[in-house]
Amino acid sequence: MKKIPSLLIGALACVAVSVAQAGTLVINSDQADPAPKKAFQEIIQKFEAENPDISVKYNLYDKEGYKTAIRNWLATSPPDVVFWYAGNRMKTFVDRGMFEDVSDIWKKERLKELMPSATAAMTIDDKQYGIPYTYYQWGIYYRKDIFAKMDLQVPKTWDEFLAVNAKLKANDVTPITIGTKYLWTAAGWFDYLDLRTNGLKFHMDLMDGKIPYTDPRVRKVFEHWGQLVKPGYFLKNHASYSWQEAQPFLYNGKAAMYLIGNFITPNFPKELDGKIGFFQFPIIDSKVPVAEDAPMDTVHIPTRAANKKDARKFLEFMARSDNQTLVNAALLQIPTNKKAHAPDNVFLNDGVKMLNAAAGTAQFYDRDTSPRMAQEGMKGFQEFMVKPERLDAILKRLERVRERDFKD
Repeated sequence: MKKIPSLLIGALACVAVSVAQAGTLVINSDQADPAPKKAFQEIIQKFEAENPDISVKYNLYDKEGYKTAIRNWLATSPPDVVFWYAGNRMKTFVDRGMFEDVSDIWKKERLKELMPSATAAMTIDDKQYGIPYTYYQWGIYYRKDIFAKMDLQVPKTWDEFLAVNAKLKANDVTPITIGTKYLWTAAGWFDYLDLRTNGLKFHMDLMDGKIPYTDPRVRKVFEHWGQLVKPGYFLKNHASYSWQEAQPFLYNGKAAMYLIGNFITPNFPKELDGKIGFFQFPIIDSKVPVAEDAPMDTVHIPTRAANKKDARKFLEFMARSDNQTLVNAALLQIPTNKKAHAPDNVFLNDGVKMLNAAAGTAQFYDRDTSPRMAQEGMKGFQEFMVKPERLDAILKRLERVRERDFKD
Protein backbone atom coordinates (compact mmCIF):
# COMPACT_ATOMS: atom_id res chain seq x y z
CA MET A 1 0.00 0.00 0.00
CA LYS A 2 1.43 3.35 -1.06
CA LYS A 3 2.00 6.03 1.51
CA ILE A 4 -0.02 9.22 0.90
CA PRO A 5 2.20 12.33 0.95
CA SER A 6 1.67 14.56 3.98
CA LEU A 7 1.03 17.59 1.74
CA LEU A 8 -1.84 15.71 0.08
CA ILE A 9 -3.26 14.76 3.49
CA GLY A 10 -3.23 18.43 4.44
CA ALA A 11 -4.95 19.41 1.21
CA LEU A 12 -7.63 16.76 1.69
CA ALA A 13 -8.19 17.96 5.25
CA CYS A 14 -8.69 21.53 4.00
CA VAL A 15 -11.23 20.31 1.44
CA ALA A 16 -13.11 18.36 4.13
CA VAL A 17 -13.26 21.43 6.39
CA SER A 18 -14.47 23.67 3.56
CA VAL A 19 -17.19 21.15 2.63
CA ALA A 20 -18.31 20.93 6.25
CA GLN A 21 -18.46 24.72 6.49
CA ALA A 22 -20.43 25.07 3.28
CA GLY A 23 -23.85 24.35 4.80
CA THR A 24 -26.82 22.92 2.95
CA LEU A 25 -30.15 24.37 4.03
CA VAL A 26 -33.14 22.15 3.21
CA ILE A 27 -36.43 24.03 2.84
CA ASN A 28 -39.81 22.40 2.17
CA SER A 29 -42.49 24.69 0.76
CA ASP A 30 -46.10 24.53 -0.43
CA GLN A 31 -45.90 27.77 -2.42
CA ALA A 32 -46.36 26.04 -5.77
CA ASP A 33 -48.82 28.38 -7.52
CA PRO A 34 -47.14 30.44 -10.28
CA ALA A 35 -46.84 33.81 -8.47
CA PRO A 36 -45.47 32.53 -5.14
CA LYS A 37 -43.26 30.00 -6.95
CA LYS A 38 -41.58 32.82 -8.88
CA ALA A 39 -41.35 35.06 -5.79
CA PHE A 40 -39.58 32.44 -3.71
CA GLN A 41 -37.18 31.58 -6.50
CA GLU A 42 -36.06 35.22 -6.23
CA ILE A 43 -35.93 35.03 -2.44
CA ILE A 44 -33.78 31.88 -2.46
CA GLN A 45 -31.39 33.40 -5.01
CA LYS A 46 -31.09 36.56 -2.90
CA PHE A 47 -30.49 34.55 0.28
CA GLU A 48 -27.76 32.48 -1.38
CA ALA A 49 -26.14 35.64 -2.78
CA GLU A 50 -26.01 37.16 0.72
CA ASN A 51 -24.84 33.87 2.24
CA PRO A 52 -22.39 32.32 -0.27
CA ASP A 53 -21.39 29.65 2.25
CA ILE A 54 -24.97 28.29 2.30
CA SER A 55 -26.46 26.16 -0.46
CA VAL A 56 -30.28 25.95 -0.41
CA LYS A 57 -32.15 22.80 -1.40
CA TYR A 58 -35.67 24.09 -2.04
CA ASN A 59 -38.36 21.38 -2.29
CA LEU A 60 -41.73 22.43 -3.67
CA TYR A 61 -45.02 20.56 -3.08
CA ASP A 62 -48.68 21.13 -3.94
CA LYS A 63 -50.73 22.41 -0.99
CA GLU A 64 -52.98 19.39 -0.52
CA GLY A 65 -50.16 16.83 -0.54
CA TYR A 66 -48.06 19.06 1.69
CA LYS A 67 -50.66 19.13 4.48
CA THR A 68 -50.36 15.36 4.85
CA ALA A 69 -46.64 15.00 4.18
CA ILE A 70 -45.48 17.58 6.74
CA ARG A 71 -46.69 15.40 9.63
CA ASN A 72 -44.49 12.57 8.39
CA TRP A 73 -41.42 14.77 7.84
CA LEU A 74 -41.60 16.37 11.26
CA ALA A 75 -41.83 12.98 12.97
CA THR A 76 -39.12 11.22 10.93
CA SER A 77 -36.52 13.19 8.94
CA PRO A 78 -37.48 16.87 8.87
CA PRO A 79 -36.00 19.53 6.61
CA ASP A 80 -34.39 22.61 8.19
CA VAL A 81 -37.23 25.00 7.37
CA VAL A 82 -40.90 24.38 6.65
CA PHE A 83 -43.54 26.71 5.28
CA TRP A 84 -46.75 26.57 7.31
CA TYR A 85 -49.55 28.65 8.88
CA ALA A 86 -50.30 30.60 12.04
CA GLY A 87 -53.02 29.86 14.58
CA ASN A 88 -54.03 26.34 15.59
CA ARG A 89 -52.12 24.87 12.64
CA MET A 90 -48.90 26.08 14.26
CA LYS A 91 -50.06 25.25 17.80
CA THR A 92 -50.67 21.60 16.88
CA PHE A 93 -46.98 21.10 16.10
CA VAL A 94 -45.79 23.26 18.98
CA ASP A 95 -47.83 21.17 21.43
CA ARG A 96 -46.15 18.03 20.06
CA GLY A 97 -42.70 19.56 20.45
CA MET A 98 -42.09 19.61 16.68
CA PHE A 99 -41.44 23.36 16.14
CA GLU A 100 -38.41 25.21 17.50
CA ASP A 101 -38.81 28.16 19.86
CA VAL A 102 -37.48 31.19 17.95
CA SER A 103 -38.19 33.84 20.58
CA ASP A 104 -34.49 34.78 20.35
CA ILE A 105 -35.02 35.95 16.76
CA TRP A 106 -38.08 37.95 17.75
CA LYS A 107 -36.11 39.64 20.51
CA LYS A 108 -32.99 40.25 18.41
CA GLU A 109 -34.92 41.71 15.47
CA ARG A 110 -37.49 43.59 17.66
CA LEU A 111 -40.29 41.83 15.82
CA LYS A 112 -42.98 42.55 18.43
CA GLU A 113 -42.54 46.21 17.51
CA LEU A 114 -42.31 45.53 13.77
CA MET A 115 -45.11 42.93 13.59
CA PRO A 116 -47.72 44.01 16.16
CA SER A 117 -50.64 42.56 14.16
CA ALA A 118 -48.93 39.17 13.91
CA THR A 119 -47.49 38.72 17.40
CA ALA A 120 -50.53 37.09 19.04
CA ALA A 121 -50.95 34.56 16.22
CA MET A 122 -47.30 33.48 16.56
CA THR A 123 -47.15 33.32 20.38
CA ILE A 124 -47.85 30.34 22.64
CA ASP A 125 -47.13 30.64 26.37
CA ASP A 126 -45.17 33.86 25.77
CA LYS A 127 -42.86 32.20 23.22
CA GLN A 128 -42.74 32.64 19.45
CA TYR A 129 -42.42 29.65 17.15
CA GLY A 130 -42.04 30.99 13.63
CA ILE A 131 -41.85 34.01 11.34
CA PRO A 132 -44.95 35.28 9.51
CA TYR A 133 -44.24 36.85 6.13
CA THR A 134 -47.66 37.60 4.66
CA TYR A 135 -51.35 37.82 5.37
CA TYR A 136 -54.31 38.62 3.19
CA GLN A 137 -57.96 39.48 3.16
CA TRP A 138 -60.89 37.30 2.23
CA GLY A 139 -63.94 38.73 0.55
CA ILE A 140 -66.12 38.49 -2.52
CA TYR A 141 -64.57 39.00 -5.95
CA TYR A 142 -67.20 39.80 -8.57
CA ARG A 143 -67.70 40.63 -12.23
CA LYS A 144 -68.30 44.37 -12.34
CA ASP A 145 -69.38 44.19 -15.99
CA ILE A 146 -72.07 41.61 -15.23
CA PHE A 147 -73.33 43.67 -12.29
CA ALA A 148 -73.46 46.78 -14.52
CA LYS A 149 -75.27 44.93 -17.30
CA MET A 150 -77.98 43.81 -14.84
CA ASP A 151 -78.03 47.15 -13.00
CA LEU A 152 -76.89 45.50 -9.75
CA GLN A 153 -75.30 47.43 -6.88
CA VAL A 154 -72.64 46.02 -4.54
CA PRO A 155 -74.64 44.53 -1.64
CA LYS A 156 -73.83 45.80 1.83
CA THR A 157 -76.50 43.87 3.77
CA TRP A 158 -77.62 40.26 3.75
CA ASP A 159 -81.01 41.10 2.23
CA GLU A 160 -79.30 43.04 -0.55
CA PHE A 161 -76.97 40.09 -1.13
CA LEU A 162 -79.89 37.67 -1.42
CA ALA A 163 -81.57 40.00 -3.92
CA VAL A 164 -78.40 40.14 -6.06
CA ASN A 165 -78.20 36.34 -6.05
CA ALA A 166 -81.84 36.02 -7.05
CA LYS A 167 -81.51 38.40 -9.99
CA LEU A 168 -78.34 36.72 -11.28
CA LYS A 169 -80.00 33.30 -11.07
CA ALA A 170 -83.09 34.60 -12.87
CA ASN A 171 -80.82 35.79 -15.70
CA ASP A 172 -79.13 32.38 -16.09
CA VAL A 173 -75.86 33.42 -14.43
CA THR A 174 -74.60 31.21 -11.59
CA PRO A 175 -74.44 33.67 -8.69
CA ILE A 176 -71.52 32.09 -6.79
CA THR A 177 -68.71 29.89 -8.07
CA ILE A 178 -66.96 27.58 -5.62
CA GLY A 179 -65.02 24.33 -5.71
CA THR A 180 -65.38 22.20 -2.56
CA LYS A 181 -63.43 19.16 -3.75
CA TYR A 182 -60.75 19.93 -1.13
CA LEU A 183 -63.33 21.09 1.46
CA TRP A 184 -61.62 24.21 2.84
CA THR A 185 -63.39 26.65 0.52
CA ALA A 186 -66.71 25.72 2.15
CA ALA A 187 -65.16 26.66 5.49
CA GLY A 188 -64.77 30.24 4.24
CA TRP A 189 -68.55 30.46 4.01
CA PHE A 190 -69.00 29.00 7.48
CA ASP A 191 -66.47 31.44 8.94
CA TYR A 192 -68.08 34.52 7.47
CA LEU A 193 -71.65 33.50 8.19
CA ASP A 194 -70.67 32.80 11.83
CA LEU A 195 -68.61 35.99 12.19
CA ARG A 196 -71.49 38.07 10.78
CA THR A 197 -74.20 36.22 12.75
CA ASN A 198 -72.53 35.65 16.13
CA GLY A 199 -69.32 37.71 16.19
CA LEU A 200 -65.62 37.01 16.65
CA LYS A 201 -65.66 35.98 20.33
CA PHE A 202 -68.36 33.39 19.76
CA HIS A 203 -66.55 32.14 16.66
CA MET A 204 -63.24 31.71 18.48
CA ASP A 205 -64.94 30.01 21.43
CA LEU A 206 -66.51 27.59 18.95
CA MET A 207 -63.09 27.03 17.36
CA ASP A 208 -61.66 26.31 20.85
CA GLY A 209 -64.32 23.65 21.50
CA LYS A 210 -66.13 25.70 24.16
CA ILE A 211 -69.50 25.79 22.37
CA PRO A 212 -71.52 22.79 21.14
CA TYR A 213 -72.22 22.49 17.43
CA THR A 214 -75.81 21.76 18.41
CA ASP A 215 -76.11 25.26 19.97
CA PRO A 216 -79.05 27.20 18.41
CA ARG A 217 -76.64 30.00 17.46
CA VAL A 218 -74.66 27.57 15.27
CA ARG A 219 -77.90 26.36 13.69
CA LYS A 220 -78.67 30.01 12.86
CA VAL A 221 -75.47 30.12 10.80
CA PHE A 222 -76.71 27.20 8.69
CA GLU A 223 -80.13 28.80 8.34
CA HIS A 224 -78.49 31.77 6.64
CA TRP A 225 -76.34 29.43 4.55
CA GLY A 226 -79.44 27.54 3.50
CA GLN A 227 -80.84 30.75 2.01
CA LEU A 228 -78.07 30.41 -0.59
CA VAL A 229 -77.91 26.63 -0.88
CA LYS A 230 -81.59 25.78 -1.29
CA PRO A 231 -82.34 28.19 -4.20
CA GLY A 232 -79.28 26.86 -6.04
CA TYR A 233 -77.11 29.98 -5.90
CA PHE A 234 -73.84 28.01 -5.74
CA LEU A 235 -72.11 26.40 -8.73
CA LYS A 236 -73.63 23.04 -9.65
CA ASN A 237 -71.44 19.99 -8.93
CA HIS A 238 -69.05 22.13 -6.87
CA ALA A 239 -67.85 19.06 -4.97
CA SER A 240 -66.14 17.83 -8.14
CA TYR A 241 -64.07 21.02 -8.60
CA SER A 242 -60.94 22.27 -6.80
CA TRP A 243 -60.78 25.98 -6.01
CA GLN A 244 -58.61 26.49 -9.09
CA GLU A 245 -61.03 24.57 -11.30
CA ALA A 246 -63.88 26.81 -10.11
CA GLN A 247 -62.12 29.98 -11.31
CA PRO A 248 -62.91 29.72 -15.05
CA PHE A 249 -66.64 30.09 -14.34
CA LEU A 250 -65.92 33.59 -12.99
CA TYR A 251 -63.56 34.41 -15.85
CA ASN A 252 -65.86 33.28 -18.67
CA GLY A 253 -68.89 35.05 -17.19
CA LYS A 254 -70.88 31.94 -16.34
CA ALA A 255 -70.65 32.89 -12.65
CA ALA A 256 -70.60 36.36 -11.09
CA MET A 257 -69.06 36.06 -7.59
CA TYR A 258 -66.41 34.09 -5.68
CA LEU A 259 -65.75 34.20 -1.92
CA ILE A 260 -62.01 33.56 -1.69
CA GLY A 261 -58.72 34.93 -0.40
CA ASN A 262 -56.70 37.62 -2.18
CA PHE A 263 -54.26 34.93 -3.35
CA ILE A 264 -56.59 34.50 -6.33
CA THR A 265 -55.81 37.93 -7.80
CA PRO A 266 -52.51 37.08 -9.56
CA ASN A 267 -54.50 34.48 -11.54
CA PHE A 268 -56.95 37.00 -13.04
CA PRO A 269 -56.68 36.98 -16.86
CA LYS A 270 -55.31 40.16 -18.47
CA GLU A 271 -58.41 40.51 -20.63
CA LEU A 272 -60.49 41.01 -17.47
CA ASP A 273 -58.49 44.01 -16.22
CA GLY A 274 -60.99 46.48 -14.79
CA LYS A 275 -63.85 43.99 -14.98
CA ILE A 276 -63.35 42.30 -11.60
CA GLY A 277 -64.07 44.07 -8.32
CA PHE A 278 -64.00 43.23 -4.62
CA PHE A 279 -66.47 43.77 -1.80
CA GLN A 280 -66.65 42.97 1.89
CA PHE A 281 -68.82 40.09 3.03
CA PRO A 282 -72.26 41.63 3.69
CA ILE A 283 -73.52 42.57 7.16
CA ILE A 284 -76.08 40.16 8.61
CA ASP A 285 -76.62 41.73 12.04
CA SER A 286 -75.69 45.40 12.37
CA LYS A 287 -75.17 44.97 16.13
CA VAL A 288 -72.34 42.45 15.61
CA PRO A 289 -68.85 44.04 15.33
CA VAL A 290 -67.36 43.42 11.90
CA ALA A 291 -64.50 40.88 11.95
CA GLU A 292 -62.67 39.39 8.98
CA ASP A 293 -60.74 36.28 8.00
CA ALA A 294 -57.09 37.25 7.46
CA PRO A 295 -54.94 34.08 7.28
CA MET A 296 -51.21 34.41 7.91
CA ASP A 297 -48.49 32.34 6.19
CA THR A 298 -45.34 31.47 8.10
CA VAL A 299 -41.95 29.74 8.15
CA HIS A 300 -40.71 27.48 10.97
CA ILE A 301 -37.72 25.43 12.10
CA PRO A 302 -38.51 21.80 12.94
CA THR A 303 -37.20 20.80 16.37
CA ARG A 304 -35.25 17.91 14.85
CA ALA A 305 -33.77 19.94 11.98
CA ALA A 306 -30.13 19.18 11.20
CA ASN A 307 -29.04 22.71 10.26
CA LYS A 308 -30.69 25.07 12.76
CA LYS A 309 -27.90 27.65 12.52
CA ASP A 310 -28.57 28.41 8.84
CA ALA A 311 -32.31 27.94 9.36
CA ARG A 312 -32.23 30.79 11.88
CA LYS A 313 -30.45 32.95 9.31
CA PHE A 314 -33.23 32.21 6.81
CA LEU A 315 -35.97 33.10 9.32
CA GLU A 316 -34.20 36.38 10.13
CA PHE A 317 -33.95 36.99 6.38
CA MET A 318 -37.70 36.37 5.93
CA ALA A 319 -38.53 38.81 8.74
CA ARG A 320 -36.77 41.71 7.02
CA SER A 321 -38.90 44.47 5.52
CA ASP A 322 -37.10 44.44 2.13
CA ASN A 323 -37.73 40.73 1.65
CA GLN A 324 -41.35 40.94 2.79
CA THR A 325 -41.84 43.79 0.31
CA LEU A 326 -40.37 41.62 -2.46
CA VAL A 327 -42.48 38.55 -1.67
CA ASN A 328 -45.75 40.41 -1.19
CA ALA A 329 -45.31 42.36 -4.42
CA ALA A 330 -45.51 39.02 -6.24
CA LEU A 331 -48.18 37.49 -4.00
CA LEU A 332 -50.32 40.66 -4.06
CA GLN A 333 -50.69 40.28 -0.30
CA ILE A 334 -49.92 42.26 2.84
CA PRO A 335 -46.54 42.05 4.61
CA THR A 336 -46.57 41.46 8.36
CA ASN A 337 -43.53 43.72 8.91
CA LYS A 338 -44.99 47.21 9.21
CA LYS A 339 -41.89 48.77 7.62
CA ALA A 340 -42.42 46.71 4.47
CA HIS A 341 -44.50 48.14 1.64
CA ALA A 342 -47.69 46.52 0.42
CA PRO A 343 -48.05 46.60 -3.37
CA ASP A 344 -50.17 49.39 -4.86
CA ASN A 345 -52.95 47.18 -6.15
CA VAL A 346 -56.65 47.93 -6.35
CA PHE A 347 -57.69 44.71 -4.56
CA LEU A 348 -54.99 44.99 -1.94
CA ASN A 349 -55.79 48.65 -1.26
CA ASP A 350 -59.39 47.61 -0.57
CA GLY A 351 -58.15 44.76 1.62
CA VAL A 352 -55.75 46.87 3.69
CA LYS A 353 -58.48 49.45 4.27
CA MET A 354 -60.97 46.73 5.25
CA LEU A 355 -58.58 44.94 7.64
CA ASN A 356 -57.47 48.20 9.26
CA ALA A 357 -61.11 48.93 10.08
CA ALA A 358 -61.92 45.40 11.31
CA ALA A 359 -62.97 44.77 14.91
CA GLY A 360 -60.69 41.73 14.84
CA THR A 361 -59.46 38.91 12.64
CA ALA A 362 -59.69 35.14 12.52
CA GLN A 363 -57.09 32.92 10.83
CA PHE A 364 -59.51 30.59 8.99
CA TYR A 365 -61.57 27.61 10.12
CA ASP A 366 -58.96 24.90 9.51
CA ARG A 367 -56.26 27.08 11.08
CA ASP A 368 -58.27 28.13 14.14
CA THR A 369 -59.69 24.81 15.36
CA SER A 370 -58.07 21.42 15.98
CA PRO A 371 -57.03 19.34 12.93
CA ARG A 372 -59.57 16.55 13.59
CA MET A 373 -62.39 19.01 14.23
CA ALA A 374 -61.41 20.96 11.13
CA GLN A 375 -61.43 17.88 8.92
CA GLU A 376 -64.81 16.64 10.15
CA GLY A 377 -66.25 20.14 10.22
CA MET A 378 -65.31 20.81 6.61
CA LYS A 379 -66.72 17.44 5.53
CA GLY A 380 -69.95 18.48 7.21
CA PHE A 381 -69.98 21.88 5.49
CA GLN A 382 -69.55 20.32 2.06
CA GLU A 383 -72.26 17.74 2.85
CA PHE A 384 -74.64 20.52 3.90
CA MET A 385 -74.01 22.37 0.63
CA VAL A 386 -74.95 19.21 -1.31
CA LYS A 387 -77.67 17.82 1.00
CA PRO A 388 -79.00 20.63 3.26
CA GLU A 389 -81.78 18.35 4.52
CA ARG A 390 -79.13 16.42 6.48
CA LEU A 391 -78.39 19.37 8.79
CA ASP A 392 -79.59 17.70 12.01
CA ALA A 393 -77.44 14.62 11.43
CA ILE A 394 -74.45 16.78 10.45
CA LEU A 395 -74.64 18.93 13.58
CA LYS A 396 -75.01 15.88 15.85
CA ARG A 397 -72.00 14.25 14.20
CA LEU A 398 -69.89 17.41 14.56
CA GLU A 399 -70.89 17.66 18.20
CA ARG A 400 -69.70 14.11 18.84
CA VAL A 401 -66.35 15.02 17.27
CA ARG A 402 -66.12 18.18 19.40
CA GLU A 403 -66.85 16.23 22.61
CA ARG A 404 -64.12 13.71 21.81
CA ASP A 405 -61.56 16.20 20.55
CA PHE A 406 -61.87 18.81 23.28
CA LYS A 407 -62.11 16.60 26.34
CA ASP A 408 -60.91 18.28 29.53
